[in-house]
Amino acid sequence: MLQTVIGIDVGGTTTKIVGFRKNEQGQKELIAPQFVRATDPLTSIYGALGKFTTENKLELSDIDKIMMTGAGSAVIKKNIYNLKCQPVPEFASSGMGGLYLSGLNEAIVVSMGTGTALIHAKKTDGKHEIRYLGGTGVGGGTLVGLSRKLVGVDTVEHIEQLCTEGDLNNIDLRIKDISQNHTYHGINENLTAANFGKVSDMATPGDLALGVANMVAETIAMLAVFAARAYGIRDIVLIGNLTTIAPIRGVFEGLSDSFDVRFTIPENAQFGTVIGAALDED
Repeated sequence: MLQTVIGIDVGGTTTKIVGFRKNEQGQKELIAPQFVRATDPLTSIYGALGKFTTENKLELSDIDKIMMTGAGSAVIKKNIYNLKCQPVPEFASSGMGGLYLSGLNEAIVVSMGTGTALIHAKKTDGKHEIRYLGGTGVGGGTLVGLSRKLVGVDTVEHIEQLCTEGDLNNIDLRIKDISQNHTYHGINENLTAANFGKVSDMATPGDLALGVANMVAETIAMLAVFAARAYGIRDIVLIGNLTTIAPIRGVFEGLSDSFDVRFTIPENAQFGTVIGAALDED
């Protein structure tokens, strides 16, 4: 009988881990996700597994199998502690995780990590149909890299702090800036016409940091809107580490009405891919 299934998502600098175990009624219960940082994938995999089993009082004998995903998972060539390891395609994991967390049966799932991937995910009669649509190199790497060069800050916490002091009026050209009567083909006047199209000589580090965060989020948002329109659906589920960053979340919350879509950032969104990997054992 299935006991506990562990999912591990091995990224470049962060490894995420989660578990599902069946209760007496045969229903799956989520074990709170965790993450660890390490200098190499192999160290982070074993570190994550050790931390997870210890904090959740799990014995190796309680674990049925380990589902592996993420770019760094290729370092695992054999079983871990004699536990069966099974690879799961990252895009499939993201699609299934997005649907599970949102409770939806169909959506565009946007995985926002160092870069960004867009997936059409659909669940019919318990079976998943997952299609990778493409993506963009604009993502968390863009946010950190540009912030480092523009304002000398490259930690997410410090970027967020700077953003609270920023004003996009000193950075972005908006519809209201190019339309004298503040109407332009019925488009919301506060929408961006050109990111960094109105950079003031007096722009502060906070202004610049907020401008970068806004550009990253708007780029991802518009790609997701186009994908949703192509499939005739409104639901867009956002997962990945960028979902935890306040100025990024705020952009999506402000764009739903303008483009008649529903952006959803579910609980545990940053763990969407690893949760999908653990679910794939079905």
